[in-house]
Amino acid sequence: MRIHGNLRLAALRHVTAVLAAALLTGCGGAVSVVSEGDDASLMLHGNDAVAYFTAGKAVAGHSGIKTEYRGLTYRFASEENRRQFIANPGRYAPQFGGFCAQAMAYGVPTAVDAGTFKIIDGKLYQFDSARARLYFEMDQERNLKLAWHYWEAEVMDANWRLQAWKRLVFRVPHHKTNAELDEEYEKRFGKKPG
Repeated sequence: MRIHGNLRLAALRHVTAVLAAALLTGCGGAVSVVSEGDDASLMLHGNDAVAYFTAGKAVAGHSGIKTEYRGLTYRFASEENRRQFIANPGRYAPQFGGFCAQAMAYGVPTAVDAGTFKIIDGKLYQFDSARARLYFEMDQERNLKLAWHYWEAEVMDANWRLQAWKRLVFRVPHHKTNAELDEEYEKRFGKKPG
């Protein structure tokens, strides 16, 4: 039996709604936030936001040295780093709510590996893997513009689960698979990524 036009679209919408409802019954909060001990909304997997800038790597924060910013808990390796963060949280907080910058270029909020990041123009951007960072860097300026567009137009004030499903079902016009990005990398640089 062949499904036509409006019936096919209605079936797709129904399946999408069922999947979205299933996702919404899961745990709350953003995918980039974890719960640990007394901190139910712990940002950066408990790493020190200031240390990304000063040490150039992810450094675990202490549970006793922390502050709240926009309803999220940030931990720090030292009181000095905590003081610096409090003085200018917008400088140190991760961009895109801590979601992967490469995935954000496709409008998909995705969890990150807290140790995979890049400082661009004095701002912290995180990635879900070293490969995602590599893909992002292939056309960093374009990807950054796209990521900011989707963050502001679709993701920032949306339910991240619904947004992820939306963009996994209805992909952006410039979407590329990992295989396509691998092929592009190999053509540009004459070697396989990674």
